[in-house]
Amino acid sequence: MSITRRIVMHYDPSGPFENMAVIPGGPGPKPGILLFPNVLGTKEADFAYAEKVAGLGYTVLVADVFGQGKRTTRAEEDFGRYMAELNNNRLLLRERVTAAHELLKAMTEVEESRTAAIGFCFGGKCVLDLARSGADIAGGVSLHGVYDAPSFPNAAIRAKLLICHGWDDPVAPPDVTVALAAELTEAGCDWQLHAYGHVGHAFTDQSAQLKDRGLFYSADADRRSFRAMKDFLGDLFG
Repeated sequence: MSITRRIVMHYDPSGPFENMAVIPGGPGPKPGILLFPNVLGTKEADFAYAEKVAGLGYTVLVADVFGQGKRTTRAEEDFGRYMAELNNNRLLLRERVTAAHELLKAMTEVEESRTAAIGFCFGGKCVLDLARSGADIAGGVSLHGVYDAPSFPNAAIRAKLLICHGWDDPVAPPDVTVALAAELTEAGCDWQLHAYGHVGHAFTDQSAQLKDRGLFYSADADRRSFRAMKDFLGDLFG
């Protein structure tokens, strides 16, 4: 299957946003998947993962929620600065993820009524906040996500959710994970949790090698979570 990439721009009063569409070959529009990156922003690793998802028959939009050029690396002392801005303004984060969803639905390669979202780390929070907004996504997948809820009321969650979680994740220890389960149950959400033992945060990220801080790649969890996501999306759109 041929897969192409295309930069897709959108704008709001704060400036331009540079997204990447990853489009499988073949006739007709396909179900659309939003991919929300981790704390570092959009990068080649996200585009490569999006190509794997596109290979399953989905049109993928790697969403820029920070703004064009706002990217960091782990070598920087303050690599979480753009994430922090949105963590401190969850209403703005909700506006950003909603705008990304609207952009996805407007693409000619996407079936507007058949969309979902996946996200890594901070991107997992983006998935959850999109679902918390009551968005009409069919489902969402959080991979080693961040689970704290906004301080303001949320809508009923219509999306089905898959949470892929490293049990030893210091960002989301067991009490925080249990609190998310309680929140989703209270919201009436159809949710499932896949927890991987002896696995920390960032388990899909091959560049994460900070085991002393609980951030490290796990080939087994990466493979298992991709298979779980594949089955989940197949159930949504099969």
